[in-house]
Amino acid sequence: MSQFFIAACIAIAAFAIPAAAAHGYVKGNIEVRHPWTRATPPGAEIAAGYLEIRNMGREPDRMIGASTPVAERVEFHTTTREQGIMKMREVTSVEAPARKRQVLRPNGTHLMLVGLRKPFVKGQRIPLTLRFERAGDVHVELEVQVGGSSKPHH
Repeated sequence: MSQFFIAACIAIAAFAIPAAAAHGYVKGNIEVRHPWTRATPPGAEIAAGYLEIRNMGREPDRMIGASTPVAERVEFHTTTREQGIMKMREVTSVEAPARKRQVLRPNGTHLMLVGLRKPFVKGQRIPLTLRFERAGDVHVELEVQVGGSSKPHH
């Protein structure tokens, strides 16, 4: 009887854990961890997206595109401080150096979802496809967190 109980608990845990642990995505040598965004107010037309890219391979890769059905387009932006002033500019790609990690975060490099079709609500998951030069398409979901969040909630 106790073996059956243990087996049943393991089976239940196997179904429960993927929902909690599904916030990491792997394709080839690329791992995308903790993709997230903030809830948006009604009428917002843009939202920023953040995540961590780990390139476990020996060759560098680059994120060269992204898309989502909830926005007209996804751009890559970087924020820099120039002469004491924060400036944001669009970039064409995001580097994923070999055997290193690249963190997209507030006030740094990030995704900009432009032309939102509807507001983002806390708890929602936003489908997003990231296109890498070598690894190809990586399908992830941005977890929508409370507005004003400054880091992902694990």
